[in-house]
Amino acid sequence: MVELLAPAGNFISLRAVLENGADAVYFGLDDYNMRANAKNFSLEDLSEVSGIAQEYGAKTYLCTNIILNEKSASKLQSSLEAISSSEIDGLILSDIGLIEDTVSNGLEAHISVQENVTNSFTLRTLAKLGAKRAILSRELSLREITEITKKSPIETEIFIHGAICMAISGRCFLSYGLYGRSANCGDCLQPCRKNWTLTYEEGEDSVVNFSDVEDETFVVTGSDDGSYRTNFFSPKDMCMIEYIPELIESGVASFKIEGRARSPDYGAMVTGIYREAIDSYQSDPLNYEVMDSWMEELTGVFNRGFDTNFYFNTPFETSEDNQSRYIKKDIGQVVNYYSKVEAAEIRIWDDLKLGDRIIIQGRTTGSVTHTIDSMQIEGESVENVEKGCNVAVGIPTKVRENDFVYKLVERNTDD
Repeated sequence: MVELLAPAGNFISLRAVLENGADAVYFGLDDYNMRANAKNFSLEDLSEVSGIAQEYGAKTYLCTNIILNEKSASKLQSSLEAISSSEIDGLILSDIGLIEDTVSNGLEAHISVQENVTNSFTLRTLAKLGAKRAILSRELSLREITEITKKSPIETEIFIHGAICMAISGRCFLSYGLYGRSANCGDCLQPCRKNWTLTYEEGEDSVVNFSDVEDETFVVTGSDDGSYRTNFFSPKDMCMIEYIPELIESGVASFKIEGRARSPDYGAMVTGIYREAIDSYQSDPLNYEVMDSWMEELTGVFNRGFDTNFYFNTPFETSEDNQSRYIKKDIGQVVNYYSKVEAAEIRIWDDLKLGDRIIIQGRTTGSVTHTIDSMQIEGESVENVEKGCNVAVGIPTKVRENDFVYKLVERNTDD
């Protein structure tokens, strides 16, 4: 059985992905991971994180995958005993120098994609050092992944969905060069995602094209000043939902969803879709089929358009902004939940009507998406509710006081 590994940027996301079928979760610790701008967890939170995961029978992997200098490496080493005592299962390491210390503290050592593992020779060396798993380079094709995995003495892991970085396995200097904020220390400001201006100096003929590719069109928009605007630094998001059988047959141990900095509803939706696809194939491979609804749901949450990365060819399409069909609007807060009648009392500050899709999120609730099919005010059924009142909404899933409520609003694609 392949493991479905989902991201958790905070306690709400943690609960959301576990409720939607994650076999394992990965998350960051303050100061040590590649998502410094996500909420992350403290050392004191780890016992609670592992306890919640154990409720679902899920494993826990802590990301410590920044480039470690002497001070941060020593600090992490001194924290390993406390991390181990919290019953976290393993560490995702970008530095092989800490494998021995990690294993000696009873933790699994997983090697980060930052190490850019591209062959079975490296995997054999990592096995000798004590590593249990390695996340393979994002620049590998599916054919290469299959070949490497067959020869590997340790588990392999691959990304199957989420953002892709312009740099080799995420090792980029652009953010630091422009802003002094290092991507390799988890503090990337993502200048690659911006709309860049391309100019060409008169008389400059030193650029020689040695490529065999005829279509090298990166320019997407002309400007009045004679320059061009382009997103050629920004690749589309990876989406492999249509290729679950091929990925499973490659022999990798774990499928990883990118997205610790994204919202809990994103994690819930993506995890749930891939859970359904994986279970569908593993239960009946001969009759497996890709459901149209899977892609429809995936395009409904944040995305930059989709590609298959390097799995089948070299990515060539660039992304622009969020391509999701919906935006998430903050509209209210849960006042109470009545289990006997399966209804939530919600204080709203935006209009609401039957048929609206809402998302309710909270630390214990996780992320619940629901289409409103019944509402009442003072015991009377209503079809529309104006902002500024409390309304009872029928919802079978238990939600909790102070949970946040959002409404999915269709994006205006004409802008």
